[in-house]
Amino acid sequence: MKVTPRPTAQYAPLTIGLHWLMLFLFVAVYACIELRVLFAKGTDAREGLKAAHFMLGLLVLAMAGLRIAVRLRHHAPPIEPVPPRWQNRAAQGMHLLLYVWMLCMPLAGWLLLSAEGKPIPFFGLEMPALMAKDKATASVIKEWHEFAGRAGYALIGLHALVAMLHHFVKHDNTLARMLPRITRSAT
Repeated sequence: MKVTPRPTAQYAPLTIGLHWLMLFLFVAVYACIELRVLFAKGTDAREGLKAAHFMLGLLVLAMAGLRIAVRLRHHAPPIEPVPPRWQNRAAQGMHLLLYVWMLCMPLAGWLLLSAEGKPIPFFGLEMPALMAKDKATASVIKEWHEFAGRAGYALIGLHALVAMLHHFVKHDNTLARMLPRITRSAT
């Protein structure tokens, strides 16, 4: 008699899909803003990358709201074996920090464009300004947005590193819970 291992409890398929979609969006948002420097100021290519950065950032905001709604409806499956309480608390703190970051970064970008008096493009639409034009405020928001953008590299990297640590060192199901299930047919 062949014994098949018990499948790992997983997040809801929608949660898994949104998680990986968000990763793709982060890569695209960062790529647009980092690659813009390859083009001279004022060129169509540079302006196009900046516009894509803005639009994708606003899409991150919308997706973050959806992720929070889905997360409230579909709770996380248990980690097996059960980790120490401090690790659960650290994970909850990291997830909270990531959600706050996913909401605040795009809002700061939207505020920045508003304070600079620039249009806020969103896939053929122009979003309303969140505040009146104010150069001094724009400067402060820009500094904060750039700092938080650099911090985002660390947050995302730490999140991925810890997931891999759990998978390859601790050998628990932390990462497996978020991977799409691959079904194999019996031969």
